[in-house]
Amino acid sequence: MLQVEHITKRFEQIVALDDISCVIPDGCIYGLVGSNGAGKSTLLRTICGIYRPDSGEVRFDGHDVFSEPAVKADLVFVPDDLFFLPNATPLRQSKLFRAVYPQFDEARFAELLQAFRLPYDRPIQSFSKGMKRLTATALALAARPKLVLFDETMDGLDPVMRHVVKSVLAADVLERSASAVCVSHSLRELEDLCDQLALFHGGKLLMERDITSLKNDAFKAQVAFDHPVTREDFKDLQIVQFQSQGSVATIVGSGDRAEAEATLRAMKPLLLDLLPLTLEEVFLFELQTKGYDRLSIFGGDGK
Repeated sequence: MLQVEHITKRFEQIVALDDISCVIPDGCIYGLVGSNGAGKSTLLRTICGIYRPDSGEVRFDGHDVFSEPAVKADLVFVPDDLFFLPNATPLRQSKLFRAVYPQFDEARFAELLQAFRLPYDRPIQSFSKGMKRLTATALALAARPKLVLFDETMDGLDPVMRHVVKSVLAADVLERSASAVCVSHSLRELEDLCDQLALFHGGKLLMERDITSLKNDAFKAQVAFDHPVTREDFKDLQIVQFQSQGSVATIVGSGDRAEAEATLRAMKPLLLDLLPLTLEEVFLFELQTKGYDRLSIFGGDGK
């Protein structure tokens, strides 16, 4: 289990991390979402012991990550800016990992290279951006860590390989009761992957929620009547987002889905359809209920 307790990290006058606390249990895929420059990469580097926090501490299975180097054998960090040995092939790079991680599994590495369609004997510097990301992912998972940290997990991957990586990562965490932290600036990228999601902005952890409870606390409905409707017609619901075109309305709101459905059916609609919520819509709901401006955090389109 990873415990981050009130850590603060400054770089001269910049407060990169501002009193951050979170707990990541075993067997969890933890998604960390935030805008560029929010402090996500700094948090990962502090978690794995590259940076020492100015205050607070990071403990993994009860051990201080920065002051007890032995614990780092169970942690692997895959940074956004990847590094490989000069002229290294995946096979040569794996020798470095074997030297650092005693539990490195060569058979597993070969399986992952095959699953990711990567050659083992070509120089990594000749690979595309996506192939380099896949190589780093294969090395990290073959090291059999208890905790793996991915910065910009799917950067450069095509849709097919994104699906493959998500499947492999989920199976690996489930099989070994390991944990993973996946960082991204895109909510859509982490859809259907994470057990928990946290929103990071300005060096602060704005919110942290379990995915299941997050979606159960909100609803989305499309409803049609035989007369035009406005937002005021739905005053009995806690509406976060409302769109209407004449007699048809699409509503995103907070509260129990079953209760919201009962309220809408009591209005005698011609059509009522409860729709699945995307993570982007759920986080929009959370941000608005907490008084935050979505555009200041995600920018123009939330991507």
